[in-house]
Amino acid sequence: MDGLYFQLGWQHIINWDAYDHILFIIALCAMYLLRDWKKVLILVTAFTIGHSITLALSVLNVIRVPGDLIEWLIPVTICITAATNIIRKDSEPKKLQLNYFYALFFGLIHGLGFSNYLKSMLGAQSNVVGPLLGFNLGLECGQIVIVMIILLISGVFVNLSGVKRRDWNLCVSSGAFGIALVMVIEGARAMFLN
Repeated sequence: MDGLYFQLGWQHIINWDAYDHILFIIALCAMYLLRDWKKVLILVTAFTIGHSITLALSVLNVIRVPGDLIEWLIPVTICITAATNIIRKDSEPKKLQLNYFYALFFGLIHGLGFSNYLKSMLGAQSNVVGPLLGFNLGLECGQIVIVMIILLISGVFVNLSGVKRRDWNLCVSSGAFGIALVMVIEGARAMFLN
């Protein structure tokens, strides 16, 4: 594993400039608490599988998708995930739910977003396996840190402050939806009006 690319992956996901990816993770985990860590582990693994596939395929030039389209689709994934959380009737996530599918499928889209950044770092480098693995592991570690922070904050509000779990989910998901909707509108303007 290449330590430089691990660090680049780590920094990319925790960098506030990549807040769209952080916002997706927030929307994905909004309904969970720390006691749901096993469910969240499956969720994070599904997201990792999705973004690992397209990250590798894109870096190896097997697939090519315009960057503007991907940058527009990423906030669309946030809106869909957050909207699903908002319309949910139950406050506790069940064993198998739509969010696992979202994590895997939308991970494919997010992987394409990560790939644009990684490709610019790799340049004309011929051996991409080590850098790709290092970058992906760095992304994953950063993502786990973000998930743990989200779960801890959720625990404080739900378990210590007495906020109802459903209310917490509505608040977090509505905030994520609103921010992402602005990004969707701005992205559409940039793509279609320029």
